[in-house]
Amino acid sequence: MTMKMTMGMGLGMGMGMGMVGMFLLQMVASSDLRPGFYSRTCPKAEVIVRHVMKKALAREPRCVASVMRFQFHDCFVNGCDASMLLDDTPTMVGEKLALSNINSLRSFEVIDDVKEALEKACPGVVSCADIIIMASRDAVALTGGPDWEVRLGRLDSLSASQEDSNDIMPSPRANASALIDLFQKYNLTVKDLVALSGSHSIGQGRCFSIMFRLYNQSGTGRPDPAIDHNYREELDRLCPLDVDQNVTGNLDSTPLVFDNQYFKDLVAGRGFLNSDQTLFTFPQTREFVRLFSRHQDDFFKAFVEGMLKMGDLQSGRPGEVRTNCRVVNARPAHLLLESQLILESNNKSIFSI
Repeated sequence: MTMKMTMGMGLGMGMGMGMVGMFLLQMVASSDLRPGFYSRTCPKAEVIVRHVMKKALAREPRCVASVMRFQFHDCFVNGCDASMLLDDTPTMVGEKLALSNINSLRSFEVIDDVKEALEKACPGVVSCADIIIMASRDAVALTGGPDWEVRLGRLDSLSASQEDSNDIMPSPRANASALIDLFQKYNLTVKDLVALSGSHSIGQGRCFSIMFRLYNQSGTGRPDPAIDHNYREELDRLCPLDVDQNVTGNLDSTPLVFDNQYFKDLVAGRGFLNSDQTLFTFPQTREFVRLFSRHQDDFFKAFVEGMLKMGDLQSGRPGEVRTNCRVVNARPAHLLLESQLILESNNKSIFSI
C-alpha cells in the first residue's frame, strides 16, 4: 500500500500534527492514482501545463521554483488536495497566511493561468491538486532537473485549515533530527528527506528565515559556527540587522538551475537555511549529502522517488474538481449541508480509531 502524505520550500513552521490528520493520511491508499489519468477526458492536459510553465519561466525564472514548492506545502497538510490554494472566506481561514506560507509562498497566478488554459480545453475535468503535481514536475524538468511520469487522479478539497498548516509545516530553524521525525510520520525515509531538501537547488529564501543564524544562533548572540566564514560575510551584507527581512537571497549558488550544487554548497558550509545546513552537520543525514554532492544522477533518482511518494498522500476526504482553484465550487444549500455532514462523519470515524 502506498500512503499519501517546501519548504522556505518548504521544509522549513511549527511542528506537530493533529491525531485526526495523522491517522487519516496513514489509512488511505493511492490505488486510484495512475499515469495517463486524463488520456481520454483531457488528452492534452500535461502538454498544456508544461506550455504554461514554459511561459512562466520565460517571464520570471524565480516563479517556477515557487510553484515547485507548492507540492510540499500542499501534500504535507492533509494530503495533496490543493487546500493551500483556497482563499480565505468569511467562514474559513485558509492556509495562505499560515506561518510557513505568509510572505513566502508566491506565484499563485501561475496556477491560475494553468487552470484557465485547462478549463478552456477541458472544462471541469482536471483538478487543481493534479495541476500542482504536474506543475511541480515541470518546474524541475524545465530548469535542468529530471523529468518523470506523474500519477494523477486527485480531487480538490472542500476546505482548508491555517491551524493544520501551522501545526505541521517545519520551520527554517528545524534541525535534522526534527525533520527526520516529521518525515517518518509520512513513511518518508532519511534518504527521502535529504533528496527532497534538494528542491532548494532552485529559488530564493528570505532574510527573515536566517537572521537568527547570523546574529543569535541557539540564543548565543553569535552566528552559526557551521557557516563558512566568507559565506557568512556575504550573508551579513545581504541581511544586516536593520534589513527589510523580506529581502531574498539565493538558496544555492546556481539558483536558476536544478542540479546538485545545493549539496556541494552544504559540504562547503554554504547552506542558506539552518534546516539545510543541519543536513550536513547531523550524522544520519551527512552521508546522503555527500553522496548527492558527488553523484548528481543519484540525487535525481532519489528526488523523483521522493516526489512520487509525497504525491501519493491522500486524506480520503470528500472532494471535487474546482473550476477556480481559489474557491470551492458553488452548490445548492442542501448539497452544502450534505458535504458538511460527510466531513463531520469522516472526522468522527477517525476519532473512533
